[in-house]
Amino acid sequence: MTRTASGFGDTLSQWLEAEGIVATDAHDLGDVARVRRLLIEAARAGRAVSYTELLNALGHRFTRPRMRAVCRTLDAIDRDATATGEPPLAVLVVRESDRLPGQGWWVGRDAPAWTGPEARAYVDVRQRTAFEYWNERAVRERSSRSSDRR
Repeated sequence: MTRTASGFGDTLSQWLEAEGIVATDAHDLGDVARVRRLLIEAARAGRAVSYTELLNALGHRFTRPRMRAVCRTLDAIDRDATATGEPPLAVLVVRESDRLPGQGWWVGRDAPAWTGPEARAYVDVRQRTAFEYWNERAVRERSSRSSDRR
C-alpha cells in the first residue's frame, strides 16, 4: 500500500511545493495583467476575494510564499492604478477569517485600526469605491460599443 501526503499529491516534491518549502514556478503570480483582470471581474461582481480564492484562480494552492508573491503583484497593480487615476484593487483581496486585507496592506495607511469594526468600515468605503468605479466603467464601455454599432 502506497501512502500519500494527505491532500498534497503523491510525491515528496508535490508535498514540499504545497507546503511552500520549495520554490514553485510562480511566474503567473507576478502576471500583473492577469491578476488585475481577475480583480476587475470581482469588482464588477461587487465582491472581495480571499487570498486562497485568488491563488486558486491562478492555479495554485495557498502557501505563504505564494501569498507573498501575489502581494507584490497587488502592490504593482495599485501603483499603476494610482498613476492612472483608478481606485486601488488590492483592497479586494482579503483573509478568509475576517474578510479584511492582510497586515501588509495596512502598512502606511491612515487607517484607524487593522482589525475590528473601524477597520471594516475603512475597508468597506474603499471596496465600495472600486465596485462603483468598475461597474460605471463597464456601463460606459457597453454604451460606447452600442453606439459604435449604430
